[in-house]
Amino acid sequence: MRTYTTAASLRSALGEFRCQGQSIAFVPTMGNLHEGHLDLVRRARSLCDIVVVSIFVNPLQFGANEDLDAYPRTLAADKEKLFSEGVQVLYAPTVEEIYPEGMHKHTQVQVPDLSETLCGSSRPGHFNGVSTIVNKLFNMVQPDVAVFGEKDFQQLSIIRKMVSDLCMPIQIEGVATARDADGLAKSSRNGYLNSEQRRIAPTIHEVLTGCREAIACGFDNFLQLESHARMQLLQAGFEPDYFAIRDARTLRAVDESTEEIAILAAARLGSTRLIDNVRLAVNPASDWGMLATQ
Repeated sequence: MRTYTTAASLRSALGEFRCQGQSIAFVPTMGNLHEGHLDLVRRARSLCDIVVVSIFVNPLQFGANEDLDAYPRTLAADKEKLFSEGVQVLYAPTVEEIYPEGMHKHTQVQVPDLSETLCGSSRPGHFNGVSTIVNKLFNMVQPDVAVFGEKDFQQLSIIRKMVSDLCMPIQIEGVATARDADGLAKSSRNGYLNSEQRRIAPTIHEVLTGCREAIACGFDNFLQLESHARMQLLQAGFEPDYFAIRDARTLRAVDESTEEIAILAAARLGSTRLIDNVRLAVNPASDWGMLATQ
């Protein structure tokens, strides 16, 4: 595995692979890699000849009171994991390489509508930071395929729309959320949980799956389901940010055109913000016009 820290050296190396007719898959990360990240790498390896992984803790997507300084940086351990998975190229730039004039003077990419709801409401500017860095990395790597996890379903939706809107010739692949045995979605932030919080944390997935089962069984009062789910999270010790039942394609309210429902939640457990989601295919015979008004 070769490691590059500048865009120029990365592009030169990838140009050689392209001249040999090899396809390139890209997995952007912020490091502190866990099994979920490695699932993305494995999918990438199954799709293309060359796998490129980036590790960059992007300051532009962190708010003023968020955990940028505390975010775990484990580059040496991450390199070992990537090497063991057969990754050929690692891109690990500095902040100065990515934002040479300072990030606040840098051109930003905004995906309207999708970026303004759910996590976008409580983390203003976050998704501008995400879409900007992903756009920039896409331009550096110019991959045939890019692979993202479905745990952050809103982020995946935003990236898909950005790629479509900007006519980027990149196939976006989503990979199912990796979970611990008790259902908790794997996340770098799980390391912030103390033992008692870690015991409680799987409740967020239990509440999501319970909501999905209720809808699958025909319960059609979405507002009541959302309210009940938020109460369950509160009673378990969470501070819910949102619990929402949305159209999986648009992240808007479910309506008669909905083909798949996404049930999404974000909640704090102590100082740690956890996100998760589950989805449910819609029965075409269902009267979603009625459901969307309730």
